[in-house]
Parts: sequence; C-alpha cells; structure tokens
Amino acid sequence: MLYIIQLSFFALLTIFLALVTIACGIFETHGKKAYRINQFWTWIILRVGGIRLSIDGLENIDPQRPYIFVVNHQSNIDIPVLVQALPRFQLRWIAKKELLQVPFFGWAMWATKHVTIDRSDPQDAVKSLIVAKARLDAGISLVIYPEGTRSRDGRLQRFKKGGFLLAVQANTPIVPVTVRGSARVLPIGAWRLRPGIIAVTIDKPVSVEGFRPGNLRLLVNQVHATIDSRLRAPERPSAHDEVFEDRVIGPKPIEKPSV
Repeated sequence: MLYIIQLSFFALLTIFLALVTIACGIFETHGKKAYRINQFWTWIILRVGGIRLSIDGLENIDPQRPYIFVVNHQSNIDIPVLVQALPRFQLRWIAKKELLQVPFFGWAMWATKHVTIDRSDPQDAVKSLIVAKARLDAGISLVIYPEGTRSRDGRLQRFKKGGFLLAVQANTPIVPVTVRGSARVLPIGAWRLRPGIIAVTIDKPVSVEGFRPGNLRLLVNQVHATIDSRLRAPERPSAHDEVFEDRVIGPKPIEKPSV
C-alpha cells in the first residue's frame, strides 16, 4: 500500500513539475531556470525514497567552468543522483532523441534544453554537436553515459567514442564519475525505490590536449580504466563524504526526537 502511495506521489509530482518546467523553459535559450526545477524534483525523489548520497572528490572540480562528465550507468535513479551530487553545476544530458516522445518527461527534457541525437541521421548528429558546443559556451556541463545503456551485471561495459570526440572537438576536460549502489536502490526493471546509500566518486579532470580522432581510443581507455578501478575497489566510507541533507536545495528535514 505504501509503495502504491509513493509511486502515485512520484507520478503526480512529475506531471506537475514537468508542466512548470515547460512554462519556464519555453522562452529560454539554454533552459537554466527550468533546470532549477529539475534540481528540486530530483531532491524530492531522493528524499522521499530514503536515498542518501556519499560524495567524494568535489574538491577536484571547479563549479565556475564547464566539463564533460563521463559516468557509468546502472539504474534509472542515476540521473537524480548526479543532479544532486553536483548541485553547483548546470547539467545537460546527451541522450537519444526518442526520449523526447515520452509524455511529460520528454517534454521537460525539451524545455530544459538537453542535447538529443537521432542516431539514424548523421546530419542530425552534426546539428547536435553544434548545440552541445553552445551549451558548453554558456557555462553548462554535459553528461555522457558512454556505455550506451545500463549495465545489467554491474560490470563496466565497453565505452562508445562519441562523447570523447565531442570533448576533443570542444577542447573541454573530461571528468570521470563513478556511481556505486544505484542498482541496489533501483534495479533494472523495478519501480520500487529501496532506501539506501549511493556512493559518487568524482575523479580529477582529464585533459584532452593532444588527442585527435586517430588516437581517441587511448583517451577512452584511460577514462574507462579510472571508472573500472573505482567499481572494482572494496566499498568503504570516504573521509570526504558529504551528507545529502546538508547540500541540496530545499529545507532540511525535521529531526524526529529519539525515543
């Protein structure tokens, strides 16, 4: 019964905030105001779902400049997790164009000005590259899931090169980001959020200087090795963990008195 109530709440919230996002973003070039609504939406999703974040490595990045964040992908909850793990950044995902057709969610993506690609149309890919560079020039960071889909066994899959080519062409540093624990919170095919802790590790930016299309696989392998080593390492609490409630948009929760 509680699960049905929670799912209904998420559905109604998504519909309402999607409409607000569309109203805010329809006249925006880069969707920066609309993105603030996304931040609030993801905060509520994680809060109500009982999900906490353990974040390590924020000191490695400068919120005053854009990056291309390359992230492993294990669960649909990864998107809200990343939005809340990087609260001082404006983030836009590079995603397949078909997602725009999803009612409310896809419309909100359009209003927030995410970068979408029609994989079957090479000319559309060129247009998407121009849009992506415009987002970076506006101080917006891009997020790429180079595996192309969620990993079903938790192992890091082979990386596609498209996002790395964008980084080289835009001369924008790549930041490897590793998300651990999201598959336990929301497994593939599941709708029920399980309370728990998700760990996010942010490594130092990787310069793209000296890389070209001809030696791009070297860059891909370097970033892949960084994230893979994080995933294989034993899980342990970090000395630099950030408490989720202290860092996100919105009011702090009211603490219940101990019994």
